[in-house]
Amino acid sequence: MGLRINDTIPDMTVETDQGTISLHDFVGEAWAILFSHPKDFTPVCTTEFGAVAQLADEWAARGTKVLGISIDGVEDHKKWKADIEAVGGAPAGFPIVADSDLAMAKAFDMLPAEAYMPDGRTPAHSATVRSVFIIGPDKQLKLSMTYPMNVGRNFAEVLRALDGLQTAARENVATPANWEVGQDVVVPVAVSDANAIAKYGSIETKLPYLRMAKLPK
Repeated sequence: MGLRINDTIPDMTVETDQGTISLHDFVGEAWAILFSHPKDFTPVCTTEFGAVAQLADEWAARGTKVLGISIDGVEDHKKWKADIEAVGGAPAGFPIVADSDLAMAKAFDMLPAEAYMPDGRTPAHSATVRSVFIIGPDKQLKLSMTYPMNVGRNFAEVLRALDGLQTAARENVATPANWEVGQDVVVPVAVSDANAIAKYGSIETKLPYLRMAKLPK
């Protein structure tokens, strides 16, 4: 059974290019993003790791840790980081899990339990290990998305989704389609008009079940 939204992630102990970590200890009281890749030294993945490195200040501003995952070993990860930094133009300071035994890929349901990597494998053998997981401080899965091999991930969307998750958790609201920070939010159905007005000052009722409000600054 795969991880579902609001499931607690497994507290695995994993090897990374920066040493041994426990997933729960790594998350700690922060938010965390796990982004996985099927193989080191692959073109699309290298650009993605570079994009994550470029966003170091954005992750820090949101109190969010990032953790890469690839099913190659520690030494390959260390060598690959030189390419990542050359492409991204920024230090890749985040750890990368060396999931060579596939334990994490299987625990997060990126590969079936019976999966194994043959000799001479290619990225196609582990193509489904191209996912993003956003984890809350409660160690629960808040969002996941999986991409195919030939489409690079949009980390601007990952940031937008993280902003939405953090805002929803902090303010007890929901966010509408295409929402960005500073835009109106959705008032929960369980909140009465009177209580919503008391909290937000005013609300815009678009439908009986769809009410919008501005968050206090």
